[in-house]
Amino acid sequence: MHSLLLVSTAGLLAGAMNALAGGGSFISLPALIAAGVPPVQANASSTVALFPGGLASAWAYREGLGAGLGNRVGDGLARGLGSRSIKRSEQTNAVSLRALLLTTLCGGFVGAALLMATSSAAFSFVLPWLLLLASLALAFGRRLGEALRSRWPIRARAVLAVQFALGIYGGYFGGAVGIMMIAMWGLLDTRDLKSLNAPRTLLVSAAYAVAVLTFIVAGAVRWPETLAMLTAAGIGGYAGAQLGRRLPAAVIRTGTLALTFCITLVFFARTYAPGLLQR
Repeated sequence: MHSLLLVSTAGLLAGAMNALAGGGSFISLPALIAAGVPPVQANASSTVALFPGGLASAWAYREGLGAGLGNRVGDGLARGLGSRSIKRSEQTNAVSLRALLLTTLCGGFVGAALLMATSSAAFSFVLPWLLLLASLALAFGRRLGEALRSRWPIRARAVLAVQFALGIYGGYFGGAVGIMMIAMWGLLDTRDLKSLNAPRTLLVSAAYAVAVLTFIVAGAVRWPETLAMLTAAGIGGYAGAQLGRRLPAAVIRTGTLALTFCITLVFFARTYAPGLLQR
């Protein structure tokens, strides 16, 4: 009963955090581990628990995707990325949303399969570094694309290769993967960030959907804890959305970054401090 209360509270906070700024897995994953779920199962269960909230966000953004996923950029957001940052004669380098979607699905499956092949000891060892990577993405990801685009614009093949890698990351761990996608797309496209929310949400949900199916088939989900967290995350997501309308963006961002970096430091200490103290 105590563990279910813990994961329910974490789900409430994680759902609210995802609605406000992202990074809900920083709450849900540590809570599941603290509740006694082995790290690999905890990561799988966290992904399943938070997936419906992301799916609801993708549905909310459906109008921003338009009707067609297979056309090139030039006439609308739904048709891909890259039209505003390349010359008209080079628009064959634009990336269609369909290509990004298929690439992300493949990467998500590979990432989920890799997680299933990872031992709990190995995952515990790399988890602090994954949390650090996600923290840095939350802190600097949105500025990275703008800073790099002026120096190293990239072509469609490179975008798809990086998107495949991000799909793997999303299926394996997934923390702040949406921010990473926007940072990468910033190398190819000059649209404002708000207009990229629709494809970002769709592709993150695609990576998670493949991972969720893989985890369920592999029997890697702890259902009592997952269902409790899933229900609470839905409530937290709604409450977070309402709260986000009232709180200043700077307050939300500062609080989110402070929390994520603190949790990252705790996991570094938890993983590596015992070994250092024995020396």
